[in-house]
Amino acid sequence: MPRFSTKRRVRHGAGDMFDLVADVERYPDFVPMCSAMHLRSRVDKGAGVTVIVAEMTVAYKLIRQTFTSRATLDRPNLRILVEYLDGPFRHMQNRWMFRPLGEKACEVEFFIDYEFRSRTLAMLVGSLFDVVFRRMASAFERRADAVYGGA
Repeated sequence: MPRFSTKRRVRHGAGDMFDLVADVERYPDFVPMCSAMHLRSRVDKGAGVTVIVAEMTVAYKLIRQTFTSRATLDRPNLRILVEYLDGPFRHMQNRWMFRPLGEKACEVEFFIDYEFRSRTLAMLVGSLFDVVFRRMASAFERRADAVYGGA
């Protein structure tokens, strides 16, 4: 199963970065290949934890795939866990962790583990996904600079 992980030190607070990643409805504005995002539900579980279910459409040239996932937004622990529900994957799970490094800096850790159902789709876009995940990290950092101001 393909996996990708990265850790980046950014010049924004951990809470700000958590909020930016948790704002999934804005992803089509800045996340590479994300052409649409539809929030199906949002449930406040209390104690700063919210669970959302969303459909994300990813498009690249003639390939267009929509998948549904559940994200647990755990603000007190500055973690986001995303679990796959439906779509072109056999398996997908990803997580975000935000570690404060002072008031205006943090380490953002992103991990994803996935496998496509279709071997054909895996061959067509599998290698592209690694490039996209690298671009995503930069896209979130640029978005943070735009929203919170360059540090």
